[in-house]
Amino acid sequence: MILTTYYLILDTKIMTNRQIYLSHVAQTIATPLALEIDRAAGIYLYSPDGKKYIDAISGISVSNVGHCHPHVVQAIQTQASKYMHLMVYGEYIYSPQVKLCKKLVGILPSSLNNVYLVNSGAEATEGAIKLAKKYTGRSKLISFKKSYHGSTNGALSLIGDEYFKEMYRPLLPDTLQLNYGNIEELNQIDCRTAAVFFEPVQAESGIYIPTIEYVQALRKKCDEVGALLVFDEIQTGFGRTGSMFAFEQYHVVPDILLLAKGMGGGLPIGAFIADKKIMSAFMDNPILGHITTFGGNAVTAATSLACIEVIENEQLIASVESKGLLFEKNLHHHKAKAYRRKGLMMALEFDSFELNKKIIDACIENGLITDWFLFAPNCLRVCPPLIITEEEILEICKIINEQIKISLS
Repeated sequence: MILTTYYLILDTKIMTNRQIYLSHVAQTIATPLALEIDRAAGIYLYSPDGKKYIDAISGISVSNVGHCHPHVVQAIQTQASKYMHLMVYGEYIYSPQVKLCKKLVGILPSSLNNVYLVNSGAEATEGAIKLAKKYTGRSKLISFKKSYHGSTNGALSLIGDEYFKEMYRPLLPDTLQLNYGNIEELNQIDCRTAAVFFEPVQAESGIYIPTIEYVQALRKKCDEVGALLVFDEIQTGFGRTGSMFAFEQYHVVPDILLLAKGMGGGLPIGAFIADKKIMSAFMDNPILGHITTFGGNAVTAATSLACIEVIENEQLIASVESKGLLFEKNLHHHKAKAYRRKGLMMALEFDSFELNKKIIDACIENGLITDWFLFAPNCLRVCPPLIITEEEILEICKIINEQIKISLS
């Protein structure tokens, strides 16, 4: 038995990182990219052998300020040297948490004044589901077809694609998905509705943008029936669309705002934000109505504040639209069926997933990381860090256009 254990340990030691990855790291797809990354800086990722890749997807809208920004790294190091985990949502006052929440409330409308910090976008969704039910006393939850709000049980109940849901039923009862952008269907929001979960840009369907009229009609309908309007800005938040938050462009204010991804510069953090009168529903019947062990962790909170400071100090939002227009000018390939964009969120649509995947693989081989969308596998995703330069944009466009040409030849 001892000898057998020894050889198992020896075998593990001589396995390559790739072998260990494929054997011992849980996989959710049969053919993962399996790119090994040794370090990252700015918009670039580097393999152990020194190959450089442009990260044109920002880890799916996470690295808005780029990888390992010096100000963000310094914030991590400074806070980690003081303390990391103590106890959150207990009796302690965390200075990084207090500073972050003060900053968030300061850049949001006055009705979004109470912040619940969590660890991810899915957790923000789950917290908002509970809060909406508790505050309204209702059970009906409305979302939209081809929407994405996370992969946990409650969040999965809201996403708008049956393929990803059918093997996990039963999910939450009393949920309904409407067609995104259809004003007539808003009549299905009624006095039984606790909340409507809405993406101001529908990302995983391949970047679809609603009209201002539609969003304002949605806000009006929720007000009429007393339903809470929840804006999922997990992908769109922190400058991605050309304003700090996308809801600002529609001239409405949600009752609950969901944040994550670009919030933490690469560390796991999220939030759901509401008026204190709504959030106070968690304080009694029962007390501790929503709890988390790590949400609002000191290091992640300090990091998030540093990310916001970078966005503001470097005025990254001011150039988002001009950079997006430069992409638009150079990525309108005649072989693409469609091109859709909001800020620095872009989708290039092709006839099939097979063609799109061929282009994506060729781009990666040539040092450019792109991706497809969860509900639109025939669409190529471009979502670079906000710090990207015009020269880097032109390089990305050149690589993509060249690989489209080669893939179609």
